[in-house]
Amino acid sequence: MKKNALVSLPLLLTTLLSSSFGLSHDGAKKVEPMDSEGILKAFSWDVDSAEIKTQTINENFHVLFGVGGNIAVSIGSNGVLIVDDQFPKLIPKIESAIKKMGGGKVDFAINTHWHFDHADGNLALGPAGTWLVSHSNSRKMMLDDHVINLVAVSYDQKAYPKEALPIITFDDRMQFHFNDEQVDLLHVGPAHTTGDTAIFFRGNNAVHLGDVYNNSGYPFIDAGNGGTLDGVIEFCSAVLSEIKEDTVVIPGHGPVSDYDGLKNYIEMLSTIRDRMMSLIQKGATLNDVYAAKVTADWDKKMGDNSGFINRSYMSLTHRVVDR
Repeated sequence: MKKNALVSLPLLLTTLLSSSFGLSHDGAKKVEPMDSEGILKAFSWDVDSAEIKTQTINENFHVLFGVGGNIAVSIGSNGVLIVDDQFPKLIPKIESAIKKMGGGKVDFAINTHWHFDHADGNLALGPAGTWLVSHSNSRKMMLDDHVINLVAVSYDQKAYPKEALPIITFDDRMQFHFNDEQVDLLHVGPAHTTGDTAIFFRGNNAVHLGDVYNNSGYPFIDAGNGGTLDGVIEFCSAVLSEIKEDTVVIPGHGPVSDYDGLKNYIEMLSTIRDRMMSLIQKGATLNDVYAAKVTADWDKKMGDNSGFINRSYMSLTHRVVDR
């Protein structure tokens, strides 16, 4: 409890400052939302020609890489359980890869969150009989249309039909006993979204964090739908406290990582958050924060920082109104 209270202190401080001193909140206007075809083109994602690549972690535990979020796959005596499912057009290729590894149809699919590149595969798996699982907030978001403001582009994610909705949800923790191991689901609080789930495969000593941990660049924080930088740090810190130094850490995007990779990620985000908060408390605008080069120590490795700074600033000022 003390640890969580300390991590949440900046959140409380910012709320108090924002209400007392009227912190600024400015940013570029949201661009016109794209449809599914437009967003795929914007990311240069070609689902028709995409290949599914496999990384074997243990004999019956694997990670698939295609278009969108990384997929964890557990294969065993109880069947097939996957984490995230990318896009409907990729499901036949994903199923083919699973078959080559000795698996059959997908029995369970856990969504780490509700964003299209991690959960649109529900549209194919749900009608085929797969049991879909998510945090309760993710299912709630799937019930309605929502605009995802990625800053440079914007996507209009449509509500899912009934057959693509999770039929099993949880609030804080949930547990599977599947394929001879304990599988724990954990929700800490609003982070990348308001419905993120970390999935611990205890027997395989692995964890999948979805987009709360991005190992391909700076994380995207869906501030327009309740995500927060403070929450990302708190979520990752909670996961770090539950894993071992030799645990396999699967990010939402990018190569498979480890304990040190996640620890360094937390330290990076914490330092950037502290730098931003120091500026915000002095009334800094978004442009002021950009000019201060708060991410300069990591830009060479992490790449473009514009969307990350924008969404982090919006969440830290606690006036999350996309304009």
